[in-house]
Amino acid sequence: MKSDRKLAKLIYGDANFKILEEGSYVICAVTNKEISLRDLKYWSVDKQEAYIDAKASLEASK
Repeated sequence: MKSDRKLAKLIYGDANFKILEEGSYVICAVTNKEISLRDLKYWSVDKQEAYIDAKASLEASK
């Protein structure tokens, strides 16, 4: 059975992200947890990194 789980490579923009390399998830820069692309809501345009939730996003901004 082939797994379709693959790390995606993205460019994070102001309102959305652009997929550079197809995948099903990214890694949270704070927690190192996987974030499904369908659940990705928090990221930093300046740092170009993803966050699993608002708490992780706030932690990264400190």
